[in-house]
Amino acid sequence: MTGFAFKGRCSTEDQQDPEASRGWQLTRARALIEPQGGVIVAEYFDSGQSRSVPWQRRPQASALLAELKNSNRAFDAVVIGEPQREFYGNQFGNTFPLFVHFDVPLWVPEVGGPIDPNNEAHDLIMSVFGGMSKGERNRIKVRVRTAMAAQAQMEGRFLGGRPPYGYTVIDLGPHPNPAKAADGRRLHGLAIDPVTAPIVQRIFTEFIGGAGLFAIAEGLTREGIPCPSAYDPARNRHRCGIAWSKGAVRVILTNPRYTGRQVWNKQRKQEVLLDIDDVALGHVTKLRWNPAEQWVHSDRPAHPAIVDQETFDRAQRLLRGRGRGPAQHTPHRTSHPYQLRSRLFCGSCQRRMQGEWNHKAAYYRCRFPTEYALANKISHPLNVYLREDAITPALERWLVKIFAPSRISTLVDQLYAAQDTGTDATTEQARRSIADADRKLARHRAALEALDNDSDPTLIASWIAQTQAERATAEARLRQGTTRRQLSRDDIAGLLAGFSDYLTVLRDADPADKATLYGHIGLKLTYHPAAHSVRAEAQPRPYPSEIGSCPRGDLNPFLLRTRT
Repeated sequence: MTGFAFKGRCSTEDQQDPEASRGWQLTRARALIEPQGGVIVAEYFDSGQSRSVPWQRRPQASALLAELKNSNRAFDAVVIGEPQREFYGNQFGNTFPLFVHFDVPLWVPEVGGPIDPNNEAHDLIMSVFGGMSKGERNRIKVRVRTAMAAQAQMEGRFLGGRPPYGYTVIDLGPHPNPAKAADGRRLHGLAIDPVTAPIVQRIFTEFIGGAGLFAIAEGLTREGIPCPSAYDPARNRHRCGIAWSKGAVRVILTNPRYTGRQVWNKQRKQEVLLDIDDVALGHVTKLRWNPAEQWVHSDRPAHPAIVDQETFDRAQRLLRGRGRGPAQHTPHRTSHPYQLRSRLFCGSCQRRMQGEWNHKAAYYRCRFPTEYALANKISHPLNVYLREDAITPALERWLVKIFAPSRISTLVDQLYAAQDTGTDATTEQARRSIADADRKLARHRAALEALDNDSDPTLIASWIAQTQAERATAEARLRQGTTRRQLSRDDIAGLLAGFSDYLTVLRDADPADKATLYGHIGLKLTYHPAAHSVRAEAQPRPYPSEIGSCPRGDLNPFLLRTRT
């Protein structure tokens, strides 16, 4: 009897049930091997991984490739239930040589057994399936994008995403697609937010009246009006929310959706090579801005307008006259490596410091006052500037000392004691949102019961539907934000086991490799310009073979804090 490892994959992009997908792929694999006396003794199933991602970057696929090197592996061969789901483009040609090298047969139903590396027909068949897989994915992308463009232009349909500041999302009833409606999908649209819509109108009025972007931001901040990220922090966790920025004012002034027209295709997903020196590593998806002429506008108004078309056009003419017209967002390449990219924060405003190459050296800067209104909200130097090599020598010495083998036992005890197993801020916010929604529902239902002839039951019903949707979203966040599991001492020791070996060669490592390592140990540096000091924090997470098992860091709730 031959032991087989089953390899399968399911992507969440096609809305397929992972268990159902695994089931039918497993059934095909067993139908192939069981008549030949084969039995599945191990499973490697990637869920939520696009077929375009190479095997080396899929968690389960990379684990299988690593197990091929193990002479004491539990299986003798590998079986795939559906090759189109596993091999995309030239992935078969980049992967199959490993099976041949380690003498592990690879079985697929399409050839009725193991692939013969010396059989040209087998190689041609697998290459064809890789091409078909790539073609199928490309056709789906074209169909979806074409359909979304038509829906936005002809129907003015809201296609998801965050509502612009000044609007809120409302429920418009069942989805027009019967199948999706039967599945509980709803159609949504934009409605005026009575709290923030007047702020949008004020921004347009003041700008047309001669006020500058920064003056408008200062006035709003001085009066205590929350900026977009502070008004809706749940959707803007990446923003500080301290004050209005001139960038936020400018975005509002250039957003054509305030005229009541739906706009789509302002951004696109573009696949770029992960490493231009190693094409086999595949692509990563990045959001890119499209030129304004490629934006898709609805043919007719799709939601209530906050400003009229004439006011919006006048604001655009003023922006262009001041040299601040719509910016052309073009992708740029970073030719210089930054070891501390996204790791260094400003102690005055808690924002990430930006990398800047100057005089053949890497620097990091924070220019909060040139971007955000101060209005006595925060004390911040005009320009915070820090050279990279002023930090890295002391940082490397600290890391080698902290993760030294002689300190591992003490470090494990410290990290174990420092674990936070309480609920996080997201959970508490979700509970407050649920309570607030319950209060709103009680008021709406009371209003519905006390209807008079002048009241509009449809409007009140829409309020109830919107509040119920908000409550359901908060309940989902509450279910996700469960109490964190406490790690055992063995778990922590396992996380730290490999760090000391890597840190010993840190000084001579490539800057890009250093940046990767700093990411794995969860390094965070906070620079306090007044004291000329840097506070270092490390939140270790699983190293390469385990990356992906804990995407939100929920299993690593401890922090190691010290100061250099």
